[in-house]
Amino acid sequence: MPSDAAATPRSEFTIRGVLLGILITLVFTAAQVYLGLKVGLTFATSIPAAVISMALLRAFKTATIQENNIVQTIASAAGTLSSVIFVLPGLLMIGWWSHVPFLTTFGACLVGGILGVMYTIPLRRALVTNSDLPYPEGVAAAEVLKVGTGSRAGAAEGQAGLIAVVLGTVASALFAALAAAKIFAAEVAGYFKAGAGATGLGASSSLALMGAGHLMGITVGVAMFAGLAIAWGVLVPVMTSLHPMPGATVAEHALTVWRTEVRFMGAGVIGAAAIWTLGKLALPIWSGLMSAFEASKARKVGGAVIARTEQDIPIGIVGLVSLLLLAPAGWFLAHFLTGGPITSLAAPLVAIGVGYVLVAGLLAAAVCGYMAGLIGSSNSPVSGIAILTVLGASLMVGVVGRGVIGPDIAKALVAYALYVTAMVLAVAVVANDNLQDLKTGQLVDATPWKQQVALIIGVIAGAVVIPFVLELLNQSNGFAGAANLSTVAGSTPLNAPQATLISTLAKGVIGGDLNWSLLGYGALIGLGLVIVDIILRRTSNGRLSLPPLGVGLAIYLPSAVTAPVVVGAVIGWIYDRTVDKDRMGEAAKRLGVLIASGFIVGESLFNVALAGLIVATQKPGPLEVPFAPSEHVGMIFALIAAAVVVAGLYGWARRSANKIQA
Repeated sequence: MPSDAAATPRSEFTIRGVLLGILITLVFTAAQVYLGLKVGLTFATSIPAAVISMALLRAFKTATIQENNIVQTIASAAGTLSSVIFVLPGLLMIGWWSHVPFLTTFGACLVGGILGVMYTIPLRRALVTNSDLPYPEGVAAAEVLKVGTGSRAGAAEGQAGLIAVVLGTVASALFAALAAAKIFAAEVAGYFKAGAGATGLGASSSLALMGAGHLMGITVGVAMFAGLAIAWGVLVPVMTSLHPMPGATVAEHALTVWRTEVRFMGAGVIGAAAIWTLGKLALPIWSGLMSAFEASKARKVGGAVIARTEQDIPIGIVGLVSLLLLAPAGWFLAHFLTGGPITSLAAPLVAIGVGYVLVAGLLAAAVCGYMAGLIGSSNSPVSGIAILTVLGASLMVGVVGRGVIGPDIAKALVAYALYVTAMVLAVAVVANDNLQDLKTGQLVDATPWKQQVALIIGVIAGAVVIPFVLELLNQSNGFAGAANLSTVAGSTPLNAPQATLISTLAKGVIGGDLNWSLLGYGALIGLGLVIVDIILRRTSNGRLSLPPLGVGLAIYLPSAVTAPVVVGAVIGWIYDRTVDKDRMGEAAKRLGVLIASGFIVGESLFNVALAGLIVATQKPGPLEVPFAPSEHVGMIFALIAAAVVVAGLYGWARRSANKIQA
């Protein structure tokens, strides 16, 4: 029998909640797109969205925990669908696009995102209701919602939480503004000779990256530190010794060898770690699916009434929508090929593309849904899914295009493989998020089908804003290695590290010139790291680990990006340990998370606004001041300011938490 709480109708899916969710989605999506293009990582938006929602909806007496849950469900799409930027900039990098077309980009996000929701609905009972998976982020979001709506102390924490997000956002935006004005140095770096070779380290002066480190946690931070040590303490010195560059500066030598050789080893580490992770999950996923079908069969035989808290979108509608979506998927794929050099191959390519989205998307949804429950959406190895997806798409597309001769044929085949990969990745990342949200809903007595509809709304909102932000950043900054850099207004292209890797793999597979040896060396390193991780977990009874994917990412990403993330992870860990024994230690930890989220939002939104200013003025540095200090002095200013801001805001969070009356 359902509980009274589950049976009682309550305010849940409201117009004000939907509008607020869409507004938060638009803001966070813009922030996520910028962060992902700069760093190659995104952050979970559920908890900051829940805090903002509770603080704003508290003005309405009829607001409920379920209504706040719908808001965070819609907004969570910002932290997931934005991951398509791990692929789409590759189309600019290979010269296929010079601008980001709205319809084509919107279509990949929309079709893939809605399929991601549909594909995971049949998995809910197996992987959420009848599962003991921990769902760390889903449980955390539910706790925040319960605390914020359940008591006077919760109300006080909700208000403090909103202030924390605002303070972090304003501080981070001001910090980024001073960097844009050249008063703060954008990067602290040093390179030096290492025997016959060279090495060094760089670190961006970025509060957003430090905030990202706090959210990722100390385990990922330690893994990234290990990756930095392997890349810049071992691989770069060795490879620069083997490949001298007469006439190059020490910094040029180290960075060139890292970019052309060491980075590919990092890609190999990521690939090996991803395959290992996916392999481990095959049996649990299969068992979960079987239990879902058995549970469904038992319910049909028993004829039981389904409680409100167990009502999904009906499976018939799920199947119908999934099939109907294959038509627009085919249309968008065909539209992508229209007028190009491989239009004659449109029929087989579209058939393969639709089939690949259907099958690979379904597999990716199941795998990502399980991984979200096991390790959380933020830690889920989406990079590995993207690598495997683009390798599969490139191999199939390459087979169809084999023997076709003409200018730009290879480029067109690579572009099509990237577009198909973007659509599958949208399926995977939304599936990654859907089950996490449904876990939150289960813990707060929400109605599953209303959450599923809410996530579709979030997908549509994200799909609308992503093309605009991508094109704005394309015009203002451009992307490293893109063919259209000469036409952009700014002077600092975004790294887009994930898109660089994915497009390079696609070109290598289709062109037949992929440097498999470097990837192979990286895979061997990855295998060694997997063994180290297994030993650590077993000898410490699961308390210690060294995630190989985190290590691989730190080898692959620029040190300027990784180093501040490591610093942020360490600072967050120290802060959590410090407040652990406080009377309101858990509240202090939650406020710390919200300040870190504000750091990300503030810097990211400022830089999106700066991109608009660059495009409007056609000046690469519209905020630069004539009295800017030297770079060395700017480094000192940035370090001092960062230390003061971080210490001051974390100190405020601790004091504010201890003032809350239980």
